[in-house]
Formats: sequence, C-alpha cells, structure tokens
Amino acid sequence: MNRDLLRDLYAAVCAALLVLTAVLVGRAIQHRDGSLRVDWPPLLASWDPHVGPGTPAAVVVAAAVVVHGPSLAARLPWRPLLLAVWGAGMAWTWSLALVDGWHRGVAEQLTTRNEYLRAVGRFHDIPAALRGFTGHILIGSPDSWGAHVAGHPPGATLTFVLLDRVGLGGGGWAGTWCITVGTTAAVAVLIAVRALADESLARRAAPFLVLAPAAVWVGTSADGYFAAVAAWALTLLALAVRGFRPGPYGFCSGLLFGLTVYLSYGLTLMAVVAGAVLLLGSSRRPLLFALAGFVVVPVLFTVSGFAWWEGYRVLVTRYYQGAGGVRPYGYWVWANLACTVLIVGPATVAGVRRAVVRPGLRWWLWSRPRGDHGDLRLCLLVLSALLALLLADLSGMSKAETERIWLPFAVWLLPACAFLTGARGWLVGQAVPALLLNHLLLTGW
Repeated sequence: MNRDLLRDLYAAVCAALLVLTAVLVGRAIQHRDGSLRVDWPPLLASWDPHVGPGTPAAVVVAAAVVVHGPSLAARLPWRPLLLAVWGAGMAWTWSLALVDGWHRGVAEQLTTRNEYLRAVGRFHDIPAALRGFTGHILIGSPDSWGAHVAGHPPGATLTFVLLDRVGLGGGGWAGTWCITVGTTAAVAVLIAVRALADESLARRAAPFLVLAPAAVWVGTSADGYFAAVAAWALTLLALAVRGFRPGPYGFCSGLLFGLTVYLSYGLTLMAVVAGAVLLLGSSRRPLLFALAGFVVVPVLFTVSGFAWWEGYRVLVTRYYQGAGGVRPYGYWVWANLACTVLIVGPATVAGVRRAVVRPGLRWWLWSRPRGDHGDLRLCLLVLSALLALLLADLSGMSKAETERIWLPFAVWLLPACAFLTGARGWLVGQAVPALLLNHLLLTGW
C-alpha cells in the first residue's frame, strides 16, 4: 500500500470518527435537553429500518456503476457520457427515493406543513403575494409562512406555483421536478471541470458524481433543484470565461445567478466559487454580460414588491424565533461538517485531502505560469467550494439540516475524487453508506 493511499484511508477513517462523535454527542445532548431539534443527530431523520420497492433497483444501479462506471467514463464519447451520467444519476436517485415508497419517498415530501406546496394556494395573485411576502415571515404575524417558505426568498415557492399553473400541481410532480432538475447538477459540474481543468479529470470524476450519497437528499428536496440552478450558473460562466460564446453564455449565467439568490439567501456564497471560476478563466469580458444578466431577476422581484434585503433582515429574526434560536452553535459548528461527510462520502473526503495538500498549488496561484496544470485548476475549484461551505458554517445561519441545505456546495467537492486511485474500491465506499442511510433511517425535512 503506497503512502498516498494510506493517507487517504486515514482521512476517511477520521471523517468516520467525526460522524460517530457527532452521533454520540448529539444523542447525549438531545436526550438531555432536546435542544438539537433533530431525532437522530446530526441528521434530521428517525431510526426506521426498512426496505421498499426501490431497494433492488438501488443495489443494481450501485453495482453497475461500481463495475462498469470507470471504464465507460473513460471510453464513451463526451456527449453520450454526459447523457449516461444524467440517466444513471436519475436511476440512483429515484431508486433511493423509492426505498421509502412513492407516497412517503416522493409525493408527500414537499407537501408537509412546513413545505412549499402548502403556500401555493396563497399565490392566486402573484404580485400581491410578493408585495406582502415579507409581512408573513415572522412567527406570530398574520398567516405566517411555514418554515421553508419563510426561510427562503419567494423564488423558491414561486417555482411550484408556476408548475401548478401549467398543470403540474401536487407533490408527485413537485418531487419529479426536483429529481429531474436536481440530477442535472452532475452534468453541469462535469462540463465545468472539463472547461476549467481537464477532460480526463472530468471523466475520472464522473462515476463519483453519479453515485454520490447526496442523492439521498436530492430525492426529494427542493435543495437539489437549487443545487442544479447554481451549478448551471457556474458552468455557463466557466464556458464563457474560457472563450465559448462569452456573450450569450455570460448573460445566461448571470440570469441563473440572479435566480439562485432568489431561491435561497445562503446561496449568495456561491460568489466565492464564481470568483474561482473567473480566476481560472482566460477572459474577463463575459463578466459584463453576466452582470447584465444578473440584474434581471432582482429587478423583476423588486418591481413586483419584494425587497431581498428586507426579506433577509426579517428572516434573521424569524430564524432565532424558531429552532435556530435553540440549537447550540457549539455543537452544530462541527456537527454540520459530519453531515457534509455523509452527503459527499469517504471518497470525496480523501479527494479533498489530496486537493488541500496538492504540491505546487501555492506556486501556481502566485506565478500563474502558462500550460494546462489541470490538476491545480481543479484543486482551486474544489477548495473554493470548501471555503464557501465553511463560511456558511461559521455564519451560524446553518445549524442542522445541512445534509440538504449544503447540496449546492457539496456537488463541487465531488470532482476531487478524480485525484484518487482505485476507483472501484472508493465507489463501493460511496454506495454502501448511502444504501445504509436510506434503509436504516427515515430522512425528512
């Protein structure tokens, strides 16, 4: 066993110990005073060993990706590879969701009292709903919104309102939307890695993007959809700054960035990753097009009566009115990282370790020599996502439920798996925890 592999295994073991510590300490705190507000810390889940109609499919998909994924990723033409990643990712996510059955696993996930679909009926007059949106955020205000509606800008709820308007109403269609769109994030990340770093690295990362444990929460939560929107915003920016149709791609990237910050307040931190993308680009001219596109969505919402900054200001008060004011920062500031380990898997932990210690990274950042240096470019991209995640953690506005809230950051950590050797063994290490989580726990939000 070589030294690098041994260090990778040490990193994975340390990550597993972090998760175990978060479980044991969390159970003790929750048993003592209930302040964590989760049933199975650090996850918002409950102990419920079960199997379901998705169980056989999940096992088959995992085995197929482990056995054939690395070789197919190496030899398929690029565009068919992207389609294969999307198709396999959907198969993995759908099968995991259906372990809980259609109703409990998909159709009912977005219909609970704190979810978005409960507010759809209050958007008959969309401009009026937007004008009064902030007035219903605080607990105790007239007809206050449920937790998820209040906790996000109205773009999140408006998505499901518009789906309802075109005849795709109800939990089944909402879940299908989130899974279908959410699984495209892997495709977006691969395209960005190819544009900014190297195609061979993208191909090596592909099976890990398919078999990510994060699929447990992509199916079905709206945060999987948010992750895809943010991922495509970054990918279009990456293509633009690398010289691919800088005007149209830059403008569309800006549009999606504008939508992203009206889906989730916390996704303003994707600006950190966008900064890395700009640094890795060969042109700054697309930035002007991106800025022009970015202002479109904020202008539309502001003209319609919703002020983003005012909404965020009121949300901070609402956050501390509810569970956020009870959950102890001293536990969640590190237990959130245990949640991250569970959604990215041990292979990603090992890959991020390699990115952190990559020889030559500081030299490359300082001197920016000519040449490809794809591995160092990928390191910068991954580490920018890690920095954004750590900033979200330190902010104190992400205490618990980060297994879904941090999906938009987590998908950009997964390409670090391209640095690993022995892909099939690491893929097993990704699949097994996801299968165990989904069969032993009932996840929810």
